[in-house]
Amino acid sequence: MTSEPSTLPRLVEERPLPRRGLGFVAVVASLVMVFAASGAPIPLYERYRAAEGLTTGDLSLAAVAYFVAVMVALVVLGRLSDHVGRRAVALAAVVLAAAGSLSLLDVTGLGVLVTGRVLQGVACGLGSSAIAAAIVDLAPARSRWIAATAVAGSPLIGLTLGALGSGALAEHGPAPLQSPSLIVSALLAVCGVLLVLSPEPVARRSGALRSLRPQVHLPQAIRPLLPAAVAVFCGTWALGGFYQAFSPTISAQQLGTDSTLVAAVVFASFMAPYALGGPLTGRLSPFAAQRLGIVVFALAVLGVVAGLRSGTILAVVLCGMVAGAAQGAAFTGSLRGLLGRIGPGERAGLMATVYLFSYGGAAVPSLLSGRLTAAGVSLQTLSLGYAVLAGLAAAVVLLTAGTGRGPDTGAMR
Repeated sequence: MTSEPSTLPRLVEERPLPRRGLGFVAVVASLVMVFAASGAPIPLYERYRAAEGLTTGDLSLAAVAYFVAVMVALVVLGRLSDHVGRRAVALAAVVLAAAGSLSLLDVTGLGVLVTGRVLQGVACGLGSSAIAAAIVDLAPARSRWIAATAVAGSPLIGLTLGALGSGALAEHGPAPLQSPSLIVSALLAVCGVLLVLSPEPVARRSGALRSLRPQVHLPQAIRPLLPAAVAVFCGTWALGGFYQAFSPTISAQQLGTDSTLVAAVVFASFMAPYALGGPLTGRLSPFAAQRLGIVVFALAVLGVVAGLRSGTILAVVLCGMVAGAAQGAAFTGSLRGLLGRIGPGERAGLMATVYLFSYGGAAVPSLLSGRLTAAGVSLQTLSLGYAVLAGLAAAVVLLTAGTGRGPDTGAMR
């Protein structure tokens, strides 16, 4: 998925654009809302299960469908906006996210749920590529750090706001299974209007069909760092898949409450603190942040398991928060190490590959978990498997992190 520097589209810095500030606000709001749409159904899973006779295995399958859709969009559609423009692909992401939300207004079975989640997954994949690139293109020229902050934080903010807002509406608002989708769709429509009014930051160029050819990019320079990095990506995102699939069931079966708001808090307790991990370990070297983050993550997962087994919601929430922040530290440390080995022309392809490993790390355990719960394995027992995965990831990192040291560009130090 790497574009050669000579064929890169003309970026906004090369030509002044009207309404640049509006464009920046529009793309940041759009990225937040696309992921908010993805987070909104998660607290409602238990109500879907109770009303429509779905099983925990069905909920896990819906999570897998979402992850696979994101992965396909990243690999196949990740370069499309370089050819047809950021705005067109960003609008497509917003429309797909709204379509996914509207399709979940009346969940009558697994097929409807999977359809909605697939549409939302494709939207998130497009958002992670086209909208994120547009944020970089339209960011204020004098404060370039804002772009990195917005790209990293918007998905997490969106997931958290979507889950918490949906949980609160389902608990205290009218039409509990419909109002979250309607409100998210209305806000996405506002984002669509803002995008239409925004400038196009790149010039169109030929090759759109060729850009759809799937590619996975692994530069030679980063390969010594891959064992530790892949262990982090897979080990930490696996727990994210667990939270996405089972947060409502955890609240209902293990914590003794069917509150959608509690389910949203359980989910958000892991997702929201992710954004803190990078800044908290920013002064450490990439390898030190990677090691510290994954060790704290593994210990926090043990705390989550203990909370589940004892039915203590406070332990689950607090340890989930620590695990989320530790994931952020380990993930950003790993990413800094990888990006420090390559030049700008290889970064787009690398990012797609990083998220491919990450979503794969979430999808495969979620698929296995669904099969196991269908066979009668309890969530308490299942959570032990995720603790084992976290421990294995920590062991791999401690044994291999930093062993591939060598010259790097220093770009992300």
